Amino acid sequence: MQREDIERLRERVSCAVALEQAGFEIDLKESTRRAVKFRRGGDIIIVTHEGRGWFDPLSDRKGDVFALIGFLQPGDFRAALTAVGALAGVQPLHRRPRTSRGTAADITERWSARPLLRRGARAHDYLSRMRAIPRPVLQRAIDGRLIRQGPSGSAWFAHQDNDGRISGWEERGPVWRGFSTGGAKTLFRFGNSAGGRLCVTEAAIDALSLSALEGRRADTLYASTAGGWSPATESAVTLLAGALDLVVAATDRNSQGEAYADKLRQIASRQDCGFQRLRPIAGDWNEDLQQGRE
Repeated sequence: MQREDIERLRERVSCAVALEQAGFEIDLKESTRRAVKFRRGGDIIIVTHEGRGWFDPLSDRKGDVFALIGFLQPGDFRAALTAVGALAGVQPLHRRPRTSRGTAADITERWSARPLLRRGARAHDYLSRMRAIPRPVLQRAIDGRLIRQGPSGSAWFAHQDNDGRISGWEERGPVWRGFSTGGAKTLFRFGNSAGGRLCVTEAAIDALSLSALEGRRADTLYASTAGGWSPATESAVTLLAGALDLVVAATDRNSQGEAYADKLRQIASRQDCGFQRLRPIAGDWNEDLQQGRE
């Protein structure tokens, strides 16, 4: 078979089809448009790139449909080629999750239906033990009703608009990460909104981690963009910068973090507000926190 034929098969055969043929079923509740979760017993595979890619959240395995077939049916490339060829033209059975934006009432209802984070829950264990976030910091977030328990031991971190209404939530857990389907990214806010100092991170876990590393400063509002930069996010940061003394770009130590820092620097300049770039020693603040505890 020529390379062009192999590339054509790679484009035509969805990883979802290979998983369905192997007995996996879609988990619609924990899937998004860009990441569709499949389960078979204790096995989990996330399908990405419109069915052209996949990864195993419990290991470092990932790749295209040929790599997936090799993972599901160990053998040489010729065997994988034959198996993929047999699936050509077969369409996935599952329906894609809805992508329409939910109403404000629906978002609020779904958020309220989940219990607040509590000690002893899997999500609490994930944050305190695996992510090394101190319990006093978690308790402050719980008291602020900012974290709820999601499925599969995940934690949900509230995103609020400028009026304090829930607009969506970040979802983080040992085998799952994403953002609420139908929700809108604004800001996760933790700390003192009138303290004069705003620290913007890329993830809620990083916001909590930086708060712990800084000794829970009383003059600071720690915020997270959930790894995105929507118009609503920019509006929220701009409004805060206009009322505070200092904007701190506490984004990750990588090119994306620098790009976000530039956006924050521009907002601070427009709002005649002080600006500071604060970089973690490792890749992000939670890595710094975990290394510090170790």
